[in-house]
Amino acid sequence: MSSSQAPATRRSVAAVIGERPVIALSGVFVVFYIVVGLFDHSLFTIQGARGILLLACPLAMFAGAQTVCMLTGGIDLSVAMAGTFAAYVVVDQMKFGPFWAIIAGLLCGMAVGVVNGIGVGVFRVPAMIMTLGMQSVLLGLVTVGAGASGFLNGSRGLPKVIMQLGTGSIGPIPADFLLWVVVAILVVLGLSRTGLGRNLYAVGDNAAACRLAGVRVWQVHVATYVIAGTLAAIGGMLVAGMNGATAPDMSNTYLLPSVAAAVVGGTSVMGGVGGYGGTIVAALILTVLNRLLLSFDVTEGPRQFVYGLIVLGLVWAYTRMTQGKNAG
Repeated sequence: MSSSQAPATRRSVAAVIGERPVIALSGVFVVFYIVVGLFDHSLFTIQGARGILLLACPLAMFAGAQTVCMLTGGIDLSVAMAGTFAAYVVVDQMKFGPFWAIIAGLLCGMAVGVVNGIGVGVFRVPAMIMTLGMQSVLLGLVTVGAGASGFLNGSRGLPKVIMQLGTGSIGPIPADFLLWVVVAILVVLGLSRTGLGRNLYAVGDNAAACRLAGVRVWQVHVATYVIAGTLAAIGGMLVAGMNGATAPDMSNTYLLPSVAAAVVGGTSVMGGVGGYGGTIVAALILTVLNRLLLSFDVTEGPRQFVYGLIVLGLVWAYTRMTQGKNAG
């Protein structure tokens, strides 16, 4: 191979990896899993692998919510509290039976998404400000409502199906992983094969051009945040099922990792680039990283610090790459 062919080959490989980050991330995950397994030998057992899948599922739900929002150039800082609020509503509505309780929790997540979407899409409130305000509202509702008699009363207990999803398994496979597979298929196909999915990318790439082309951008934003709210509600229920109970701060630790998983998975914070496939692998990578930090007895504060560094570093790298392309 000539010297001129070698750089061309390297560029083609880099282009393939850039277009399909799942390939590169999968390689990183395998190597990282093996390296971490040398420190924590339980990862090489069936129970260890099951534990990684079990813990990655709620993170992947919250990260999926961030992914769809980032594709439109937004972000959802209310996902953690939306999930917590939905879990409390499920517990509160158990008086009407488990089926209605779960439906009520999903509807609450969707309602949060509708409000966020209207704020971002209709009133043009910046996504960060809108969802941060919603996070505060939900925190207040959960904090006050959890202590109020008859409202968000956690004494009724969670539905058995949520408890089984949170901790149960079918053979060696965690039950929540099977739910994750179904959700992942729906999200991936929805983003790649539907008009709404294509509009998400288009709005994130150039919202003004979409408006000129006749796309009702505000409706795209509402649909985006409804999807995010639904995924957040599912994530909150899984966290409650894993913990066996609800608590006002039970999902808080998932907020920053959910952003990190979307960014690590190749979704641009600028919008228009990315997908859920990369987020799936990134959620697994961050779960293994969390396992490594726990094996060294690293507390929650330093772990959040690490996630923050990951997000900042990747955002900085993406910005540098974007500036380089524009300059060229």
